[in-house]
Amino acid sequence: MRQLFIAFLMFAASASAHAETRDPLNYFFQPKFGDFKAELQTAREQGKKGVFLFFEMDECPFCERMRSTILNQSDVQDAYRAQFLLYPIDVNGDTPMTDFQGRHTTEKAFALANRVRATPTMLFIDLDGKVVTRYLGPTKDKAEFLLLGKYVADGVYATEPFTRYKQGK
Repeated sequence: MRQLFIAFLMFAASASAHAETRDPLNYFFQPKFGDFKAELQTAREQGKKGVFLFFEMDECPFCERMRSTILNQSDVQDAYRAQFLLYPIDVNGDTPMTDFQGRHTTEKAFALANRVRATPTMLFIDLDGKVVTRYLGPTKDKAEFLLLGKYVADGVYATEPFTRYKQGK
């Protein structure tokens, strides 16, 4: 009986250590309306730190790994949604959109204008529509991705690079 109780406690502890997984399209990313200038105003009204953009493309194994191992985690989704508005951008997409300065463009042209050459590329945009942090490629793991969000939300990007910040943690 005692062994069964200990096994139950170990199972409960391991289950609680793992966050619930949820579909990133519905729980991480917000629906896109295609007007990022208006989204900046929404971010201000909601008290967010800015906008997070996830540049991706079909058939990108690193994008898929991010979606299936990090962006699908409920604790990641909750942490990022608390601080940022979150949008995916298809680097090959022809979907019309309005950029942060109010110019009409497409997702593909927007990606090129932001020098996105590989996927995934993650950009954090401040409330003035300026890129404050760029991260190329997938993060190593969930902990690094959460640390990246904290780095931007806390404004540390203004004083030191992410690699130095990461070393101090």
